Amino acid sequence: MKPAVTYELLHVDKNSGARRGIVHTPHGDIQTPVFMPVGTQATVKSMTPEELKEVGAQIILSNTYHLYLRPGQDIVKEAGGLHKFMNWDRPILTDSGGFQVFSLGALRTISEEGVEFKSHLDGSKHFFSPESVMKTEEDLGADIIMAFDECVEYPASYEYTKQSMERTTRWAKRCKDAHKTENQALFGIIQGGFYEDLREKSAKDLIDLDLPGYAIGGISVGEPKEEFLKLLYYTAPLMPENKPRYLMGVGTPDYLIEAALAGIDMCDCVLPTRIARNGTAMTWNGKVVVRNATYERDCRST
Repeated sequence: MKPAVTYELLHVDKNSGARRGIVHTPHGDIQTPVFMPVGTQATVKSMTPEELKEVGAQIILSNTYHLYLRPGQDIVKEAGGLHKFMNWDRPILTDSGGFQVFSLGALRTISEEGVEFKSHLDGSKHFFSPESVMKTEEDLGADIIMAFDECVEYPASYEYTKQSMERTTRWAKRCKDAHKTENQALFGIIQGGFYEDLREKSAKDLIDLDLPGYAIGGISVGEPKEEFLKLLYYTAPLMPENKPRYLMGVGTPDYLIEAALAGIDMCDCVLPTRIARNGTAMTWNGKVVVRNATYERDCRST
């Protein structure tokens, strides 16, 4: 049976490693490298689906953690899945919620079975396991779904990072075993903090699972830029050439360019729409804060 999502490599730049490709999905093709706008709760805030298409969005990302809490996976499933729920007929990717659970800090407890956490909305207790996350992501119905992982903080000790990375690999195996929906592709997430040998081990073990795609997680979490670049350029070549490469949670224009040069196919970040909602635009000449007094009588369209 043909996989739900496949990758077609078109060209690799011999000097930089940057690449052009096409990700084929049940809801259309994605030309890469691509930036994915984030619609955390099944909407890219302040934008309609028509506006997203107008600016050229090929795929959008939604978040399992937030949708699980509100409005709930059952409601989304009853509505016909995310595509119908949000009136979006192009590809969708759902994150597993691992990063959001990580960001809860003292509100969560991690064990081998999964993560117990308190909702940031009302303090109610919940539990995520690889199996339950797969069920939620299957109900949401995205084209690409992410394995449940643990993201460690920066800095973190070598020993804890090793334990966390190995647990993430075991969770990925459980996700693969639990995932049953044939029209979705399950991507694994390479972890290992800022230790190259752990990143290499994580990549190798996840590649052995033969998943349809792979992501780099756990970077852009507050580390210096030089640390980010070092790990990015070390990890990207470890990923399969014939499958999509996804760098999670990135980012600013300079990071996006670095990602493309490293051979990454897919990136996402809330930054563009978040700063836009607060009156800031990205331009070729840098950021423009339209609320500043200097623009009060500026009627230029560009």
